[in-house]
Amino acid sequence: MFAGSVILVLLAVVPCCLGEIRQSEIRDDSRQIIMFEKFGFDRNGKINITIKNVNVVAKDQLEPDMDLLGFFLTTEEDLLAVLVESEEQILETCVLKNSQIRTLFTLKEVVRSETFTRFLSPPDANEYTLFFANCLSKSVVSMDVRTAMYNLEGRTNTPDYLPAGQTQLPRLFFSFFVIYTVLLGVWIYVCIKQRDTVHRIHILMGILVFFKALNLLAEATEKSYIKKTGLAHGWDIAFYVFGFLRGVMLFTVIVLIGTGWSFLKPFLQDKEKKVLMVVIPLQVFANVASIVIDETGPSTKDWFTWKQVFLLLDIICCCAVLFPIVWSIKHLREASHTDGKAARNVVKLTLFRHYYIVVVSYIYFTRIVVFALTTVTVYHYRWTSDLAEELASLAFYLFTGYKFRPVVHNPYFVLDDEEEQEILTQDQLKDDEFDLYLGDWFRSRSEDLGAGYHDELLKVMASIFLRVNRGSRI
Repeated sequence: MFAGSVILVLLAVVPCCLGEIRQSEIRDDSRQIIMFEKFGFDRNGKINITIKNVNVVAKDQLEPDMDLLGFFLTTEEDLLAVLVESEEQILETCVLKNSQIRTLFTLKEVVRSETFTRFLSPPDANEYTLFFANCLSKSVVSMDVRTAMYNLEGRTNTPDYLPAGQTQLPRLFFSFFVIYTVLLGVWIYVCIKQRDTVHRIHILMGILVFFKALNLLAEATEKSYIKKTGLAHGWDIAFYVFGFLRGVMLFTVIVLIGTGWSFLKPFLQDKEKKVLMVVIPLQVFANVASIVIDETGPSTKDWFTWKQVFLLLDIICCCAVLFPIVWSIKHLREASHTDGKAARNVVKLTLFRHYYIVVVSYIYFTRIVVFALTTVTVYHYRWTSDLAEELASLAFYLFTGYKFRPVVHNPYFVLDDEEEQEILTQDQLKDDEFDLYLGDWFRSRSEDLGAGYHDELLKVMASIFLRVNRGSRI
């Protein structure tokens, strides 16, 4: 019971409001608790469950008691209360018998017909999770389950298959698609106007914005179809394709900018090539894990394992892209004391320091703050976490594009004699000012976010930052 309780807690806190119509196949599953769906209901919420091909095999019983297997609906608060109560009890009791959860039906009712369908309504407007409980010891269950959860909207009672708090997502993503389309047009105009100073990295930055816009368009269209029909109608494939291209291009551009490729040097060193050789395959595997997570749902046996794989690969990619920036900072610092262009190297050094801080802040915000915001926000305002993530991404794209734009008289690369002398003077006073202190800062901030996946991310990132700092003497 303890192992099942741990799994129950882990799955319950995962923010996975899915919302679409799902077909789940359970085959020879011995899990005591199986999570199917988490959904935010309004007052007119509805649940449609269809079950067929049920087969229960119990090793110690010829005729298993079907009343010990069934579906129940609960909120996260009630679920935690049930877990606490079960830990305090000496004798284990079936969760279906607990008064704090709402038992929908047991398999005793299901096996009476080949296809069992039940239309239900949640007790009130709240965020509920649908579970299947197996309290029959040494038994395995096989069945096909179709779940559809939706809210009835408007006077015509039109079904809305997106959870309450996510119905705004199609318009949100389409609005950002328009913004990125405008930014792409501005970027193309700047590159054409300043064609003499355009480098290959600027072309890749434009391609990145293009894939980002297409990814948002595909996601907006996918959410719109799910909202109306409960199915993606193939737009999920477009979303996965453009999401994969956008993810690979994003980390590639960050790595190449961090190395100074094409605008500081025309080639990559071996260690920088190795970073790309690590990041790109990891992004491929991370996208595969993401697709498995989205398509299978939490009822699949290995769903939580795939979730952990995705988070691990994402952490490794986020940490790996920081190394080229650190190497560039180290190279520019050494060059500022050895060649005759000290002031210009100092300004470039300042730019890369700022870029390092922005990249780390972007990773910290989109991977940790957004996750915390999702878990603490009331489900009716869950869309605000997506808004925060997109705003952070937009700010990062704008900063990167502005600082590394193709212009003839870029203040970060062209200086007059007075500016050179002033910067050299300031550099003597601030030479050792920049330490990569962000690891300690992140750990102190993590105390306000609670334990969980983001704490593990903080530990990994902080240790890598501190090792790089000591090894590179930045």
